Amino acid sequence: MSSKRTKGVTVVYPIVYGNVANVLPQKKIPDSDHTHRWTVSVKGLNGADISHFVKKVTFKLHETYSNPVRVVEQQPFEITETGWGEFELSIKLQFVEPSEKHVTLYHNLRLHPYEEDGSISTVNKNKPVQSFQYDELVFTDPSEALYQILMQHPIPTLPLRTSPNMQYKQDELRKIDEASKK
Repeated sequence: MSSKRTKGVTVVYPIVYGNVANVLPQKKIPDSDHTHRWTVSVKGLNGADISHFVKKVTFKLHETYSNPVRVVEQQPFEITETGWGEFELSIKLQFVEPSEKHVTLYHNLRLHPYEEDGSISTVNKNKPVQSFQYDELVFTDPSEALYQILMQHPIPTLPLRTSPNMQYKQDELRKIDEASKK
């Protein structure tokens, strides 16, 4: 693959990473202090597949887990575990184009629903807890090979925010545009 750079080009690819956690039923894991099952993942916005430009994702868990470094080399880029405590983990993305630098993200694994004051909520304790973050991978002067790979697939976008009078504004702009062409 070419390592020649595309000068003056920036490609922004939106991603979402984080975890979902569920309380384990008491009988699920006898003789264990694990209280939750959780899945941590990284994916494109709206669940978009990122495997066309991400080669592998390395999740580094708390050192008390056996094999705390987990490597996932195909979609979905996620791991599922059980445990009892919250901790910070790292998520390293390596790209299919070897000349691109890897990106490391950090996520605080969240198992419990929290109130605004920071206390653990007792109201929704049996509902899944979701803790996800939106971020953007910014490729400045990407290699020609990576640029081609990224451009061959649609880049997901956030939906446009609309206001109640958006249709009125669009109609007015259309009228102005039509009038300027006369």
